[in-house]
Amino acid sequence: MTNLQLTRPVAFIDVETTGLNTQQDRIVDISVIKIHPDGREETLNSMINPGIPIPIEATQIHGITDADVFGKPTFQEFAPRVFQFVQDCDIGGFGVAKFDLLVLESEFQRVEINYSSKEKCVIDAQRIYHKLEPRDLSAAYLKYCNKQLEGAHKSHIDVKATIEVLESQLLSHSELPRDVNGLHEYCNPRDPTWIDADGKLAWFGNNAVFTFGLHKGKTLQDVSKNSADYFNWMLNKDFSPGVKEIIENARKGVFPTKPSV
Repeated sequence: MTNLQLTRPVAFIDVETTGLNTQQDRIVDISVIKIHPDGREETLNSMINPGIPIPIEATQIHGITDADVFGKPTFQEFAPRVFQFVQDCDIGGFGVAKFDLLVLESEFQRVEINYSSKEKCVIDAQRIYHKLEPRDLSAAYLKYCNKQLEGAHKSHIDVKATIEVLESQLLSHSELPRDVNGLHEYCNPRDPTWIDADGKLAWFGNNAVFTFGLHKGKTLQDVSKNSADYFNWMLNKDFSPGVKEIIENARKGVFPTKPSV
């Protein structure tokens, strides 16, 4: 890398995982390329045995199966090498700030390795891309309708432009679904581990766990047994009806059951 001035190494990170939940899902493949200020490059990569089955939805994305990771090191076994490799580095990647780095920090925390990116610079090529090529309605109108959007941010103009953009997208991209349900699924991909639509609760194995707040990572049953007042707090806060229904049922001793695949 000749166009970026470095004062310390930058570790470019990419991970493949069992899902999209940055707190609960596990790494199945990790690659890190460390670039030094003098231009030298070092590489560290390995498949990782996550210790849990890899969901078919994840395999469909990255192609990694349970058989591929059989006999590979667990993250606990591989973590010291990763930590030593990245601990003195700034961080780089594509989408790294909101996914890869969060997953890596969760994995380190799980094996009790004290790693934090708070004092490090994070370079995210995805965010640079989005800043350099805006993703607002005016940009979409120019791209798909080949016209400048005059009077943007007036609601009657914006809503008409939106319809024109969608029509042009459907004409331009044959792979897009042609029905409302299909487009809904395309626009709103859902983490297969989520129990509710907001992802406040997720499946970890066969257990429902909290993905946020004071009891993040704890099972619904554990919180019911040891911190039942937390349920009362949730029911009085601005959570979705779906979350509140799960919590209300848990108060009665009825817990969600993971659907069979």
